[in-house]
Amino acid sequence: MPISPNQGSTGGGTLVTVTGTNLSDTTGVMFGSKPATGLTQVSATEVTAISPSGTGAVGVTVTTPGGTSNPVSFFYVGAPFKSSLSATSGPLAGGNTITLNGTGLSTATSVSFGGTTAVPTVLSDSSISVVVPVGTVAGPVPVTVTTAGGVNNGLTYTYVDAPTIGTPAPASGPTSGGTAVTIPGTNLDTTDSVTFGGTPAPFAVINSTTLSAVTPPGTAGAVDVVVTNPAGSATAPAAFTYVAAPGI
Repeated sequence: MPISPNQGSTGGGTLVTVTGTNLSDTTGVMFGSKPATGLTQVSATEVTAISPSGTGAVGVTVTTPGGTSNPVSFFYVGAPFKSSLSATSGPLAGGNTITLNGTGLSTATSVSFGGTTAVPTVLSDSSISVVVPVGTVAGPVPVTVTTAGGVNNGLTYTYVDAPTIGTPAPASGPTSGGTAVTIPGTNLDTTDSVTFGGTPAPFAVINSTTLSAVTPPGTAGAVDVVVTNPAGSATAPAAFTYVAAPGI
């Protein structure tokens, strides 16, 4: 007499299908010492019922006018707990794979990012990986995991748009570096790096449309300015010119 699924939440509420023989006129389904609710007679070989609350492993039995069946094991599973995400932000287009860590994840069937679901790959009871789905708008969304034990949330993932940048000001400075430069643009509040001619520059986020950076040392001539965030990079070609110091 198999049952499906054979595991569910400790809080109860799992719809279980019991298949077997001589199940006509079923009068009750028991999960250990507790009766199930929502009993439905589907056919002479199938009944469905909703599990009560419980813990651990219990025997499920079916009672008809002919007697009580042999018990079949049902396993109660606690709700999952999530402790961390390997990455807490990424592109609005999705497609990046992240790892979710916690406990009780071995029965994970779906991960929701703000209501958009994805099917995870179970790595262990403490770890699953998932390909982030496409987001609807940039910004934070709750991350929800569904397992046989129930649903849990509490973590946040932020969808990020790729940056755009305009012309830095001032647009030139000495090859020795040290020039304070303001970079205008959009989606700059999640900036990871700023480079001048490929050399990283210290920077500060003023707001989503403004960065402040200090030029590193460079060689005379025009160089590209590149701003990068988790969604991608924006390049202002030849936007800053290094000027050599005079010599006499």
